[in-house]
Amino acid sequence: MIISSKDRDTQKSRELNKTLSEKLFHNLCQVNLQRFAWHPPFYGGTSTDSSNPLPASVLKWIALLTMLIDHIGASTLQYLLHGSKEGTLYNVYDILRDIGRIAFPLYIFLLVEGLQHTRSKGKYLLRLFLFALISEVPFDLAFYRQTFFWHSQNVFFTLAIGLAMIWAMDSFEKEITTFQNNSAKKTSPVVFALYRSFLYVALIALGCCLAFLLYTDYNFVGILAIFAAYLLRRYPIPAMAVCCLALLFSSNREVFALGSLIPISLYNGKRGRQPKYFFYAFYPVHLILLWLVYLLFRSQGY
Repeated sequence: MIISSKDRDTQKSRELNKTLSEKLFHNLCQVNLQRFAWHPPFYGGTSTDSSNPLPASVLKWIALLTMLIDHIGASTLQYLLHGSKEGTLYNVYDILRDIGRIAFPLYIFLLVEGLQHTRSKGKYLLRLFLFALISEVPFDLAFYRQTFFWHSQNVFFTLAIGLAMIWAMDSFEKEITTFQNNSAKKTSPVVFALYRSFLYVALIALGCCLAFLLYTDYNFVGILAIFAAYLLRRYPIPAMAVCCLALLFSSNREVFALGSLIPISLYNGKRGRQPKYFFYAFYPVHLILLWLVYLLFRSQGY
């Protein structure tokens, strides 16, 4: 059988392509194993488009306003409803609570971003913990009409626990990278992968237990959501989609948290101009104001 030069060239091209495909597949397998062991695909800062219009400051304003809307419903309107689940007022309450689901995922996203860009992680954690303590009495007054209600702590505690957890994970990633680069004897990637998995599980378990025992807002589900956002931080939209799905374990209403994907998809990775301590101070101040509104309604006989 005579094979033409054209057929011969075609056959060689197919063999070459097959060889290249096999090499590419082999290299990808090796790269993925190494990256999983040393530099996972979620290692590093968030991947964002600098041409997007929204800086972090705008995301904070959106989170603040949606949180305020949610708390007006959860504090003031809930009091006026007196347990009723019918009528126009309840429909308004429902809408406000649904809009408010956008706030927490945005705060989680900003928390993970803040960890990557803050100059002092220790001061960042200290601020969260300090405002958690400052906000606790206003939180209990606004939502439980008591000076101190042990069975529910404000969301700053959830964020502080979550930040401590992902800070430990972030430090571990950097330590093992430095160790691997400076070590004369390379350790098996599988060993480090198992070691990382064990450490992550231990840190998540510790964070969830703390949130559960302290009765923090969103409880252990909030910690799982923060971990999901951190783990996939290089891919903001998938990361926050998983984060929102995790929040569904706390309430079916959290499906509306997916609305946070819209402003996050427009994030440009820039800080923007912002009054830093205003966003912290707003939380306890607005809760005190909501409590005063409650006292006003109660004095009027509502």
